[in-house]
Amino acid sequence: MMFQPRKILTPTDFSTHAERAFDMALSIASRYQARVFLLHVINNSIQQYAGDYGIDKNTMERVMSEIIVFVNEKLKETLLLDHDPRQIKVIQEVRHGKPSEEIIKETCERKIDLLVMASHGKTSMNHFLMGSVTERVIQEVKCPVLLMRSHLRKEA
Repeated sequence: MMFQPRKILTPTDFSTHAERAFDMALSIASRYQARVFLLHVINNSIQQYAGDYGIDKNTMERVMSEIIVFVNEKLKETLLLDHDPRQIKVIQEVRHGKPSEEIIKETCERKIDLLVMASHGKTSMNHFLMGSVTERVIQEVKCPVLLMRSHLRKEA
């Protein structure tokens, strides 16, 4: 029996690498009439930093509200640029928490058949400081993962 995903999850940090993964998810979804879930996780560490620097609760709530508006606008922008809504159903999702944990939860809660994600996000410094979200996710998820390499080798 051939693998035919019906629910595809693509996490995004809005990097070009994540855009490539989303494009691949759309291509696969088109072939198998699957739904795509486009997920962005707002890292809760921002709230910890606010506490560390004595930022008051009202200011932090205002900042978080602005982040949520920004993220939703970026998700809509990504959808408008990358796909025809008549062909593939894409569901936007914004979660709060630790990115790796929220991606894993999303795969379980939505019973995702295929996870398509970039091998690297925005910066290698984040990778150095916090470890790789991708590494944590692929160790924990139960569904197949299609990992989009961020640096393709040049043809010889």
